[in-house]
Amino acid sequence: MLLKTIAAVAATLVLGQAAAADHPAFKVDVTGKGAPIILIPGLASSGNVWDGTVAHYCASGKYQCHVLTLAGFAGQPAIKEPLLPAVEQQLSAYIADNKFNHPIVIGHSLGGYLGMKLAADHPEQVGRLVIVDSLPALGATQAPNITRAQLKQMADGMAASMKAQDAETFRAGQLRTLRTMITKEEDIDRALNAGKLSDRDTVIGSMTELMSADLRDDVSRIKAPTLVLGTWIAYKDYAPKEAITAVYTTQYAKLPGVRVEMADNARHFIMYDDPAWMYDRIDNFLN
Repeated sequence: MLLKTIAAVAATLVLGQAAAADHPAFKVDVTGKGAPIILIPGLASSGNVWDGTVAHYCASGKYQCHVLTLAGFAGQPAIKEPLLPAVEQQLSAYIADNKFNHPIVIGHSLGGYLGMKLAADHPEQVGRLVIVDSLPALGATQAPNITRAQLKQMADGMAASMKAQDAETFRAGQLRTLRTMITKEEDIDRALNAGKLSDRDTVIGSMTELMSADLRDDVSRIKAPTLVLGTWIAYKDYAPKEAITAVYTTQYAKLPGVRVEMADNARHFIMYDDPAWMYDRIDNFLN
């Protein structure tokens, strides 16, 4: 009996290694049983940003959470190829290989962009889509008429500037940015620690691609019912809520039936700042 148990454990480990080899662009942690929910974190983030979300949705037996941590982020080994296209293609294969029937996809920030891209390029695979504070064209928020060529030029300039920074300046910039995105110090520390463990080239390359992307037309291909959760209070000194809300509704104008809701008490990391509000909106959307 002991030998059989050891053999079974060994076989499971081998299968797990083989499965991981099929998607080197991300690690997956699976929790619970039921209908699949795929959770994608943002830039330089660990999958543990979704710990509260997993506890809320995947402890009852109704849902099974598949939480990604992307290659090069939060201590995961980096890959040589561009990260975002690799994640999209390998995630599509992961859904097909596991025979998921229209899974729910929830993505935050960069993860929201990836969920959007997956749903636009593989519309038959995604059942429902939740985008947590991400936009189809992040680089166009202040210049809605900017062209793709101009977006790329702007993003390349940003990348060159980031690459020229020494390590101390780069980390200080991360901390400054996180302070605008998260309210509580302990949550800022968690996000900062994930950033410290992230591969700098992967972070810069992924940020460059995100800033140069424009999916404002592509979202028209999305078939999944979509909920967008936006934020505005971090920018209240620069623009009123109505103006910031208009950016979201305008950028998602070509996505049929999209529902846009704005958080009043959360910055960019809504799952940290106001999880109860986020769960309430997602609950209503899923039910």
